[in-house]
Amino acid sequence: MKKMSIIRFKPKNGCMDEFIEASLEFSKDRGTAVPPTHFLMKSGDEVIAVVIRDSDILQESMSGGVDWLDTQRHLLEEFNEVDRHTIPLTGDLIEYK
Repeated sequence: MKKMSIIRFKPKNGCMDEFIEASLEFSKDRGTAVPPTHFLMKSGDEVIAVVIRDSDILQESMSGGVDWLDTQRHLLEEFNEVDRHTIPLTGDLIEYK
């Protein structure tokens, strides 16, 4: 089964381009895969990442993402005290058969 994650980020004022560049570099292999499994979207003052992964590598992949996020937090505003720098949503991907 595949999992889809949608992660919202809010770069600080003046940090949008730097954060997008870092995100693209981090996800380059997944973003250029055939088919791609990582997408970035800019909406207003937020960057939204959409990631598709096999469920058996979800934990490992998420752990790597958190490690990367720790190097990028200085570019991001906190949404609130609970979510902090991201608002994530992960669930089962429903695929056409």
